[in-house]
Amino acid sequence: MDVFSWDGTISSRDFYAAARAFADKWNRSNHGFPPWTWVPSPKHHHLGLPLNQVNGYLILEKLCLAESTDQEHLSSKEDLDIDELTQARNEEVIFSKEGEPVDSATLVEGNSAGVHHYDFHIVYIASYRVPVLYFRAYWNDGQPLVLDEIEKDLPASSAKVLLESKWTFITQEEHPHLNRPWYKLHPCGTSEWMKLLFQSDTSLAKNGVSLELYLVSWLSVVGQVVGLKIPSELLKH
Repeated sequence: MDVFSWDGTISSRDFYAAARAFADKWNRSNHGFPPWTWVPSPKHHHLGLPLNQVNGYLILEKLCLAESTDQEHLSSKEDLDIDELTQARNEEVIFSKEGEPVDSATLVEGNSAGVHHYDFHIVYIASYRVPVLYFRAYWNDGQPLVLDEIEKDLPASSAKVLLESKWTFITQEEHPHLNRPWYKLHPCGTSEWMKLLFQSDTSLAKNGVSLELYLVSWLSVVGQVVGLKIPSELLKH
C-alpha cells in the first residue's frame, strides 16, 4: 500500500495480521521481556459461538511500573508533532516482569509491598479503524488504582496533559471484550499521526505501509504516554 495515499487506518483483519506479526517479533527479539499474547474474544464463546481467532486482542500483563522522571517523553494527541514521533521510537521499555531481577535505579522490584501492577491490552476499535491501548492498574492484593493514583505513576509530561484534559486524554469505559471498566488512551487523531509517522520515516515511506511494522511504530508512540516503551532491540529490526 502506498503510504502517501493511505489514510492511517487499518481493517480488523489487517489488525489481526499486524498483531500476530508484532507479537512474534517482540517475543523473538526480546527474550528478557514479558511476551505479548493474542487472545480470541470471549464474547463469541459466551454467545455459544465458536472462538474467532481474528476477533481478539493483544495482552501484556502483570508488569511493575518504574518511577517516572522529568525526562520521560510524551507523545499525546494534543502535543504530537513529527519530531516527537521520531524521538519516541528510540526509547527503551521501563517495565519488568513480576519477580524478574532488575536495575533498582530503573525498575521497582516485583515483590515490593507497595508496587503497582499494570495490565495492557491492545484492542482494535472499528469506529476509528485503529488500535487502542487499554490498561488497568492494581496493588499487590488486587485492589484497583483510581485515576488519581495512576497519575502519580505517569511520566511527568503525561501527568501535565492529564491535568489539562483529564477525561479526553485518558478515559474509563467498558472493555470491548471483557465487559468490565478499563482505562484507555483516547484514539482521536491516531490515524492522522500514524500517516505522518510513516511518511516522515524514509525507510517506511519507501517500502509502503507494512503491517509487520504498524504496531511497532504505533506502540513506540502511544506507549510513551504511560511509560511503556519499545525495547531498542525491537526497533533495530
